[in-house]
Amino acid sequence: MKLIKTLTAAVMLAFAAGQSLAAEKITVFAAASLKDVMDQAASDFKADTGTEVTVSLAASSALAKQLEQGAPAQVFISADEKWMDYVEEKNLTVPSTRAIVARNELVLAVASGSPLTGDVAAVLGKDKFAMADPENVPAGKYAKASLQKLGLWDGLKDNAVYAENVRVALAFVDKGELNAAIVYASDAFVDKSVNVAHVFDPATHPAIVYPAAVMKDGGEQAKAFVAFLSGEKGQKLFVDKGFKPANP
Repeated sequence: MKLIKTLTAAVMLAFAAGQSLAAEKITVFAAASLKDVMDQAASDFKADTGTEVTVSLAASSALAKQLEQGAPAQVFISADEKWMDYVEEKNLTVPSTRAIVARNELVLAVASGSPLTGDVAAVLGKDKFAMADPENVPAGKYAKASLQKLGLWDGLKDNAVYAENVRVALAFVDKGELNAAIVYASDAFVDKSVNVAHVFDPATHPAIVYPAAVMKDGGEQAKAFVAFLSGEKGQKLFVDKGFKPANP
């Protein structure tokens, strides 16, 4: 009997240890434009807490659809409010954990050394340019909204090459395939092979914000990660990578 009790206790301890170990790993679904800051945040958070963070990056729309279909993640960070609303309306998040963790600007990026500067209509009217898909991807929606507000969309839309996310749009310029791309300021900030030819007036498009939320059954470590991003250290990471803080 004593042996059975000992074995039972050992099994329970092993099970508890396994649960603890599992709780020290979280998966974060994040908008593609967050790659650089998420890489650093995952590293820093693990150093601070011991929790391993796996980051899955894609367009916010694609991630939201994956979550709807049951993809396992503990945290979702969208590049706009709409796709966070979508996931929340599907009852997949804990609404009380939702928080804006960063903001951004929209810019026109051109190859480093390019003579293209200033006038958006002149730059984009010269040739094909890249932007994210305006039907589904937040960066594309912001770009289209801005060009519409400026009265330029109808004259320029035939020159637009749509990409699956904003980083792919920027890659067209990196590779020399296109002369310009409409991207986030943070994307151009970390890519030393491009220059910013123009910063779009924030009044021409909806505010670019990044809401984060913990998924249902996300657990305490997921909540801690969102809190980390919202805190002083996390906010500094965003600023250091070219984003605007959550509360500018």
